[in-house]
Amino acid sequence: MSSQSSIPWFDDFMGVAYRFYDLRMNVIPLITDRKQSVSLWRDTFHWWVDPSIKIRFVETGDKYWFIMGSDSQKPDSNLAFFKVLQKSESYERFKKGHGGEAYLRLGVYAKKLLGDVKKNARCGCGHEAKDHDEGDNDACLYNSCDCKKFHSFQVNLLKRKKIITDIAFLEEKDIKNDPLTWNCLNVNKYSKLESPSVSVALPMIPEISNAPPASQSVAS
Repeated sequence: MSSQSSIPWFDDFMGVAYRFYDLRMNVIPLITDRKQSVSLWRDTFHWWVDPSIKIRFVETGDKYWFIMGSDSQKPDSNLAFFKVLQKSESYERFKKGHGGEAYLRLGVYAKKLLGDVKKNARCGCGHEAKDHDEGDNDACLYNSCDCKKFHSFQVNLLKRKKIITDIAFLEEKDIKNDPLTWNCLNVNKYSKLESPSVSVALPMIPEISNAPPASQSVAS
């Protein structure tokens, strides 16, 4: 990506999920709007050249930078992606087990309330929907649980995917040797040290890979 500095950085997505039950592990940027996800794939990801796709992870304390970019057959609509995320068990599992390659897919993330799900759907508190009181603001009925309102989510995965074979985990002190990573942090961190505005994903997002099967459906 020799012209990386001229490619816009994009962070208008909710976070990143990891999925393990496939031929390769999946890296899934999460979009909250289906139309936006389809548009991003059509205008950007579709034109990426698979061997040139790069994903970088830079750990900073209990968080990490997710950085992704690629050469494109349609440079005018190319984007590079970044997000500052909370470390999670799924992230650590991907780090240890990716084996140098992964599928890149997009996921559409949607919040679900008690009235949107079946009785056996699990809330973020770990208890099923049937264990929440519809007459008390959907609060959990377990005395030991402080959940005040049922909350869950669903992720629909787009069928289309790309293969990533350039994956690296870097320390911040070494990023000057990696043009993609250096450009990202230089533009989105070092130049904004006086007024930082990085985004942090919800802690539950990277755990999507462990959600009940009903929370992962595939969309075309």
